[in-house]
This record gives sequence, structure tokens and C-alpha cells, in this order.
Amino acid sequence: MSSTIKPKTSKHERDKTQGKARSPQWPKVRKEFLKGKVCAICGGTKKLEAHHIKSFHLHPDLELDPKNLIPLCEGNKDINCHLVGGHVFSFQFENPHVVELAKLISEQRAKEKARVTKAKSA
Repeated sequence: MSSTIKPKTSKHERDKTQGKARSPQWPKVRKEFLKGKVCAICGGTKKLEAHHIKSFHLHPDLELDPKNLIPLCEGNKDINCHLVGGHVFSFQFENPHVVELAKLISEQRAKEKARVTKAKSA
């Protein structure tokens, strides 16, 4: 689908989709995908986004494929995981290594949490 998003759509959404129109099925797919999920980077649950691993504007055929989605948040007070991890600080870019990055950071967070817990109990 190559039509352009209607003007009433927010600038933030237009930036995220590079001006491409979403499928009418996207809201339902997004909602179902995010059920019970946490951010793959920080573990947060506020303002979760269903981030496309392969960018929607470059691969519109993968827009509704749950295997092409990873949950990333925009609600962490310290970092916008969606913008930083998924788009390398700009919605104009995609991070082809977002899954690996999320796994690495998640593992490091778990190690740090275990270290802190161990130190507190000593």
C-alpha cells in the first residue's frame, strides 16, 4: 500500500511510518501482539509499541506479521527504548540488530540485578 497518511495523523506517527498508510488491520494486530508483553530492552510496560524489526515503510508486506514485531517502550523515564533501540535515535533509521541488542541489554540487566541482590544479601 503506497498511499499517504491523512493529515489528521500526528507528526510522531507520520515520522514512524515514513508517511505510509497503515493497514486497517494494524490496530487489531498491534493490540493482540502487545497483550501481556513487556519491553524487550528495559522490561517496562508503559507506552509499549509493536516495533517492526524490518521497517514497515521498506517492507509493507511484513506489517501484520507478528514474527516481524518486537515490543519496545516509549515510557521509560531514562530512555525511549523504541526510539533508541529500534531506530538509533531517529525514526528515519532502522536498526537491523534490534533483536540482538534487546537480548544483550536484557541479559546485562538480569546480571546486574542478580549482582545487586547478592550484594544486598551479603
